[in-house]
Amino acid sequence: MGVSIAGEGGGLHDRPCDRRPRARRRRAARLGHNAVMRVLIAGATGAVGRVLARLLVADGHQVFGTTRRPERAAMLASLGVEPLVVDVFDPPALSAAARHAAPDAVVHQLTDLPNTLDPAAMPAALERNARIREVGTAHLLEALAQTPARRLVVQSIAFIYGPTPPPHREDDALNVEAEDPAAKQSATAVQTMEQLCLAAAVEALVLRYGYFYGPHTWFSAPPGGCAVHVEAAAHAARLALTNGAAGIYNVAEPGGSVVVDKAQRDLHWDHGFRQS
Repeated sequence: MGVSIAGEGGGLHDRPCDRRPRARRRRAARLGHNAVMRVLIAGATGAVGRVLARLLVADGHQVFGTTRRPERAAMLASLGVEPLVVDVFDPPALSAAARHAAPDAVVHQLTDLPNTLDPAAMPAALERNARIREVGTAHLLEALAQTPARRLVVQSIAFIYGPTPPPHREDDALNVEAEDPAAKQSATAVQTMEQLCLAAAVEALVLRYGYFYGPHTWFSAPPGGCAVHVEAAAHAARLALTNGAAGIYNVAEPGGSVVVDKAQRDLHWDHGFRQS
């Protein structure tokens, strides 16, 4: 099955997938902090994905980015990213795209939320997002098993902890017993996604983000509870490609409802980071 990629003239065409040699697997195992990597961003056109793409291209990495919308491929190409137009709910096409990218590392940024915060649209959006986190993540992991990837960075959320008093640490329980059906659905989907990734045959780092604010997000200023600027969030994902051990990390501005010292210490993350 072919995978839709950007052609030399900026258009889209079908290109057969090829298998990379075993030498790339050996290279992945040898990657150091300063290595140039092949990085696949799954969900590269979202608020975090597009910032992360710029950062990784500037770092000299070869970046591939997925989008399900063909009209967004040109935007990715303009950032220096090789676009892969594919739907996460099409497992054969997703596997073909992953094999084509042959990544050393993967960043899971897949979500399905509206561009603006519309309360009327949220029930359906939360249903779609839960499906992405559960079914879409399973498909992504199946695809990654066919690649050399040895590190996986996962976008999660930090505002679904249980009712125990804050601030919450990473080992606190999620709100999977919530009385509110929407809150329970979100927490359950997040827990399933995280468990799938942490059990996979890769080194998975789960970043539990606060509410995003900044360009292309729902908020122009930090909302209450826990928040993180979208550029600082992307920087955390960038750092997690080479820093830290497998596990879960709260990523939000200090002083809120979650403790973030693990991300600061192990990822060397600075919540004040902004693109220059």
